[in-house]
Amino acid sequence: MSTITVSSKYQIVIPSKIREALGIKPGEKLHAIEYRGRIELVPVRPTKAARGSLKGIDTSVPREADRV
Repeated sequence: MSTITVSSKYQIVIPSKIREALGIKPGEKLHAIEYRGRIELVPVRPTKAARGSLKGIDTSVPREADRV
């Protein structure tokens, strides 16, 4: 676990181990989300990066007989 200090301008530095593990590059955008009293930083990935990620997923949905 790493400790991060907030600067007088409310800036932080993401530790190198975390940047490398997530593949965060300079200039990349992150979503900052407040969740249950903590801050979550989520990398913004291009939509094209998700292409093919759901290949082979079962899309059949059981339906009631009167809803078909």
